[in-house]
Order: sequence, then C-alpha cells, then structure tokens
Amino acid sequence: MLDGHLRKRLDPWLDRAGQGLAVRGIGADTVTIMGFVIGLAAGIAIVLDAYVWAFVLIGLSRICDGLDGAVARATRKTDFGGFLDIVLDFAFYGLIPFAFILADPYENGVAGGLLLLSFYVNGASFLAFSIMAEKRGLTTDARGAKSLYFTTGLAEATETIGVFLAFCLFPQWFCEIAVIFALVCFYTALSRIMLARASFRRETQA
Repeated sequence: MLDGHLRKRLDPWLDRAGQGLAVRGIGADTVTIMGFVIGLAAGIAIVLDAYVWAFVLIGLSRICDGLDGAVARATRKTDFGGFLDIVLDFAFYGLIPFAFILADPYENGVAGGLLLLSFYVNGASFLAFSIMAEKRGLTTDARGAKSLYFTTGLAEATETIGVFLAFCLFPQWFCEIAVIFALVCFYTALSRIMLARASFRRETQA
C-alpha cells in the first residue's frame, strides 16, 4: 500500500547511489546477493537474541534491495537479474519469521507458522497474477519499472519491512504482531483473487 508513495521519495536518492556504484564496477546482481547475505546475518542475530543488530541489518538489507534496481537502471537490466531479485526477496521474507521461530519455537512457532503460510499464499497470488498479466501483455508502472507485473495491495514490501522492524523492537509481542499481519496478508491475497477474477474475465469477454 505504501510502496508507491515511498518510491517517489526514495528513487532519486537510490538512483544517484546506484549510478555511483555502477561507475565503480559494482553490478546489480552483486548488490542483490549482498542484500540477501546481510539478511542472513539479520536472521542469525535474531536467533542469538541480538535484536538491535537484527534491526540494523534488516534495514541495510532492504537498502541493498532498493539499490540493485538503481544499479540495473544505470547499467543494463537483465531477465536473470529480475529473477534473482524476486527469488532472494522471497527467501528473505521467509527467513525473518523462521528466525523468530528458531529463537523460541514454543512461544513463536504457531504464530510464525501462520505468518509463513500467509506469505506463501500472498506470494502465490502475486506471482500467479504476474504470469497471467504477462500472458495477456498487460503492463503497469505503478511501482516503477519492474521485471514482473506488480499488483498493488494492502501488504507490500514497505509494510512487511515495517513489521519485521517492529518484531525486533518488540520481540515479546512477536505473536500478536505476526497474527495481525498474517490476516493482512490473507486479505491482500483475497483482494488479488478478486482483481484477477474481474480483470481476466473482462479480457476474455473482450
């Protein structure tokens, strides 16, 4: 929901930083992988109850996630780069709840599992919509130039990152926050299903 508003403010800064990295010979794929490695370090910090470090590392990881696209725009966008970005993004989003489950399986297991299920369903709705949209030649720039068709929704990257940071600030409330956000993700998936029903049926009839 907030991604579009945030991108308008951050993109000029990211583009300048991305151009600087590109001039130094740092490729977009390198930045993507670096961001995921930092995300892995955040997961380890969570397991070790080092929540301040996890907070910082999650922020750095997502900065890299914004920078890789900026570097690609400054050099050359590739299908593999877009593929790698999506795969590692999904891996990161699964990693953080899993780390909280590992940190305290007894307390966090059910809520963390529900959140991962909601991510699975929400991610499936996102990817399936993108595939169908690509098949029909649909395009959108609502979230900037992307490798896939990005549908908007209540739970997007900005909201997810905000929730992850809240987990680190209030780890004792992980279960409550996780359950609430899982419901938001389920709602987002349902809204995509309704959007797909309207969009794809309309196109078939046309």
